Amino acid sequence: MSSASDLSVIRHSVAHLLAHAITELYPETLLTIGPATKEGFFYDFLPKRAFKAEDLVLIADRMRDIVARNFPIEHREISKTEARELYKDNPFKLELIENIPGDTVGLSVQGNFYDLCRGGHVARTGELGNFILTNMSGSYWRADKKNAALQRISGTAFATAEALVAHEKHQLELAQYDHRVLGKQLDLFSFHAEGTGFPFFHPKGCAILRIMNEYMRALHHQYNYQEIMTPTMLSDELWQRSGHYAHYRDNMYFSTIDDQSYAIKPMNCPGAILTYKSRQRSYRELPLKLAEFGHVHRHELSGVLHGLLRVRAFTQDDAHIFCTPEGLEEQVTTIVQIIERVARRFGFGKPLFFVATRPKNAMGSAELWETATLALKDALKSLNVPFEVEEGEGAFYGPKISAYLEDAYGRRWQCGTVQIDFFQSENFDLTYVAASGQRQRPVIVHQAVYGSLERFLAITLEHYRGNLPVWLAPVQARILTITEEQLPQAEQWYFYLHGKGMRVEIDRSPDPLKGKIKTASEDKVPWMLIIGKKEAAENCVMLRLYDGTQHPNITQDELWKRFVEACAE
Repeated sequence: MSSASDLSVIRHSVAHLLAHAITELYPETLLTIGPATKEGFFYDFLPKRAFKAEDLVLIADRMRDIVARNFPIEHREISKTEARELYKDNPFKLELIENIPGDTVGLSVQGNFYDLCRGGHVARTGELGNFILTNMSGSYWRADKKNAALQRISGTAFATAEALVAHEKHQLELAQYDHRVLGKQLDLFSFHAEGTGFPFFHPKGCAILRIMNEYMRALHHQYNYQEIMTPTMLSDELWQRSGHYAHYRDNMYFSTIDDQSYAIKPMNCPGAILTYKSRQRSYRELPLKLAEFGHVHRHELSGVLHGLLRVRAFTQDDAHIFCTPEGLEEQVTTIVQIIERVARRFGFGKPLFFVATRPKNAMGSAELWETATLALKDALKSLNVPFEVEEGEGAFYGPKISAYLEDAYGRRWQCGTVQIDFFQSENFDLTYVAASGQRQRPVIVHQAVYGSLERFLAITLEHYRGNLPVWLAPVQARILTITEEQLPQAEQWYFYLHGKGMRVEIDRSPDPLKGKIKTASEDKVPWMLIIGKKEAAENCVMLRLYDGTQHPNITQDELWKRFVEACAE
């Protein structure tokens, strides 16, 4: 029997506990699957009557009742014939039974409840009391929207009550600094029913995105990228040729123009490829690095939408590098260095790198995949960058490097990617004239560093708890006067700093200084420039940082020097 100290075993057992409670409370409900996850567990159900959010309390109470009954948990092996009879009225379980190899299936039994299971449980239900139910959402059987719509109940569980309390405390902090809460508090963005899944960015949110764009554009200039813009809508034929239609059709938006079918782009790749193909290229032009801040649309299921982390329209900082096979490793090496540089700039630690290999739906030969995968690994090795391998997680057209950032809460986020593509050159008949005069195929490297600007912004907001560094903050400084008499001096400081490029504003409210400081702190403005009677007479300010640190008698030249240093990379 598995040890109760094994967290995945506990969570898997609690998923069964949840299903047990559901069968007692709502016996006509059909069970599907209920795995343990990294965060906890979930179970998908097809209820006779749709569950409501308030049902979670009743369900949790019944789960605790089953814990108190302290049933032994047994694992049995039964024949498929017997299993089919047990689940003759449940098409989901029958499908699972048919896909299990061999003549027998596993069954977990506790009291009068049983469920299909490969095993791995605690000894008794009495060990499962440290759980919470966290969410109810929609899902689909086999994660395919063509299949039956289900209801998912999620939760988490721990080995001890102390661990559960610590988790709940951590979740309260995460909720307080959730990017959706910060976005509303700081007036950065909003969502509206008129465009579900499509974010509306307010002036301050746009300011942050603009800063992110400008920083990436500066890197592109330094590393000799050239920026392009490609159409938002392109013909179906193009997406069929690229292979995206076959793999992403269900997540694409379509429209008909002049009796021809078009698709709104879910990716930027074909546009960059057509730009390359617009004329014959020479080896002297390679590597050709085409960068694009492409706005893409994907039809995500409503149940998985999550603030800026999962939206239906977002901007990718894409780049497509067309190079010779001999120059491939050098390009990959450069991109990895850029990813590490961006991570440092935004206050994250060293990225964690993973090499994703050939998936089941891969295009092209195994030999080409092996060549591409080795190129990625060799580039990382040349930089002495440690990496792990993610078997079968590559895109359908090539292996990739994925870069994960770890935030202040220890969560890992996949952001940057380096994707090698040997196949689109064949699909689109791309060539360059080599030094020999012969035409050869270029290798395409797909690059994204932020990945999605919207998602990267969400991750960064939560990482800093909204207190963005001065270089990234939409308002870098706010001028606070003690009385209205200092407003003329505030105006002079404003025009000086604004003219030099600082994002600065004046608090013109009649509030006392204490109230103005409180407002600026709530708005998470990194610098407060306080002017009283003394400062006005001496043409200086009191510099107050968001952490409460104060620096008196700061002149304009000194302030600008400090600002430049604070914004330096």
